[in-house]
Amino acid sequence: MKATIAKALFHSHSYSEYRKLVSDLLLEGKSTGNEQSENLTHYSSLNETRMDRLDKTIRIPDENILKLKNLENHYIWLVISEGWCGDTAQIVPVLNKMVIASEDKIEMRIVLRDENEELMDLFLTNKKKAIPKLIIIDKATGSLIGSWGPRPKGATDLINDYKNKFGVIDEKVKIELQLWYLKDKGLRTQNEVIDLIQNI
Repeated sequence: MKATIAKALFHSHSYSEYRKLVSDLLLEGKSTGNEQSENLTHYSSLNETRMDRLDKTIRIPDENILKLKNLENHYIWLVISEGWCGDTAQIVPVLNKMVIASEDKIEMRIVLRDENEELMDLFLTNKKKAIPKLIIIDKATGSLIGSWGPRPKGATDLINDYKNKFGVIDEKVKIELQLWYLKDKGLRTQNEVIDLIQNI
């Protein structure tokens, strides 16, 4: 596992590099990932707009800033992502703001799911390649501390309840999910990730 994580880190991107990669591909009419389609490019374009908005509007509450600054150790957050993923667009900007708020306690690196299948296979959710996936690594030792994702609990519950009721994940629930994220303002993601690190 350590070798797989190290290999992924070697080919990883900073947040700004990841954003530029997604933008550059959109200029070519493409999305990230092995599969290319009009739908995926459309989702990537929507997600770029969402991430631009979140970069400007997401705020980390003072109590969370304090918790992040007071972390005992230094960490690397390795995030598995793709530009077309709606959950990723809502979560990665929040993680980036948390990294900034931590000052020097956390460094974030991003890798693409389809380029890192070996890594993704180590962090499946219910045997599926669900993203985003946050992998938390102790910077000093390179040891895996834990993982989180692909969604905060409230968002996961919304999707599961809808699927149980209607048997599908359709556009209607995708819109409901985006509204859930909009209302939440990244707070559940912040709280769950901070709780995970503090309870390790």
